[in-house]
Amino acid sequence: MQLSFEIHLPAFTNYLQENQWIGLEDHVVAIQKPGEGNMNMVLRAITANGSIILKQANPYVQKYPSIPAPIERVEVEYLFYQLLQQTEALKQYLPNLIGFDAKKHILAVQDLGEGADFTFVYRKGHSFEDKTLIQAIAFLSILHNLEFDANTVRQFPSNLTLRKLNHQHLFVYPFLEDNGFNLDTIQLGLQALSFPYKTDQLLKMKLQTLGDLYLSTGNTLLHGDYYPGSWLNRTAGFKVIDPEFCYFGNAAYDIGIFLAHLKMAQAPAAQIELLLTRYQQPKHFDQTLAFQFAGMEIIRRLIGLAQLPLDLTLEEKAILLEEAKSLILLEM
Repeated sequence: MQLSFEIHLPAFTNYLQENQWIGLEDHVVAIQKPGEGNMNMVLRAITANGSIILKQANPYVQKYPSIPAPIERVEVEYLFYQLLQQTEALKQYLPNLIGFDAKKHILAVQDLGEGADFTFVYRKGHSFEDKTLIQAIAFLSILHNLEFDANTVRQFPSNLTLRKLNHQHLFVYPFLEDNGFNLDTIQLGLQALSFPYKTDQLLKMKLQTLGDLYLSTGNTLLHGDYYPGSWLNRTAGFKVIDPEFCYFGNAAYDIGIFLAHLKMAQAPAAQIELLLTRYQQPKHFDQTLAFQFAGMEIIRRLIGLAQLPLDLTLEEKAILLEEAKSLILLEM
């Protein structure tokens, strides 16, 4: 079964019934696109009795088919959901796990319903509500403070192949002097603005150290891509999706990414403080390291391939880039 929006509905019904993801009395009546899938093919199967979300990994990035990607990433996401199904405090934030077809690399999860992610906060005139931030902080606080036995940590996939791919786009590609990506196609003047950061050798040395830390492992289960595009605004409350980049690592990474996106969304200082004070730090948490990861994420989003719908002037981006550089160069 190859997921697409042109699947023959009776065949699709048979597939879902065979996997016991819908009942024998049920059938698929329509297929929808639930949102923009970056890494995977994602669709909503609407049935006579409800709907489910299906996610299939292909050996490439869905948004950029020319970029190869490890197909086992969807199994890692499945294992993340499976591991947390018994954690009552987190179940309220996650879709229920329905099933997984390992041979076809298809994950089935609860459909959380219509609604948007939180990427609207990047636009001027929009912002996070404090209650949303409190929920987003609560999720990470609970996740990062879960304790797992040594066997669970050891047996959980390192997700290293996907992280190595991500590492290139986080720590390497944006800082190449000639990476083939003309940033002036994003915003006129951005290419010239990026050049000092691509030629700063001290900055690159710090980024290499950070990159090595990202590729290392730890004892804290991370979401791995904790930003507004992985958060859903639903009538049932704040929800978290897309943990395909998850792994056991350093909690500072998730917090750094979170902090970076607050800054790029021009969140007020009080909300930055809310994150830093309300987050329940696990043992050995390194806030300076979180700031350094935040600096990396800001720069790579501004001058890398993974662009965001930012509503920022060139001058505002220049200020952010300088702040991000100063964060990376902080002494631990």
